[in-house]
Amino acid sequence: MAQFESSQADFAKQGARVWFIAAEKRRGMFGPEKFFEKQPSSFPFLLDEDRAVTKAYGVYQRLNIDGWNIAHPASFVVAGDGRVRYIYIGATQFVRAPLEQVFQALDAAK
Repeated sequence: MAQFESSQADFAKQGARVWFIAAEKRRGMFGPEKFFEKQPSSFPFLLDEDRAVTKAYGVYQRLNIDGWNIAHPASFVVAGDGRVRYIYIGATQFVRAPLEQVFQALDAAK
């Protein structure tokens, strides 16, 4: 999230809207409510409490060495016509999409 926060102005210039979605319960193990009290996000942050979104996008993982009942970190660029134009799925919980690739996908989606 930090890399996206630091690029907020660049996303605005692109006319892009950014959302974060976490496969987490509101009062779940990682305490998202408390986290956002301490570190607010300038982007909307949605909780996928029943894992419906993460399952629909194919990033849900029931059990892996990284964790259980969570999602792989993933980034999607969805064009104005609703078509997914870019997908990046991290191999582990610590791998994120390179911002350069995200911005290239945003350019291509215009």
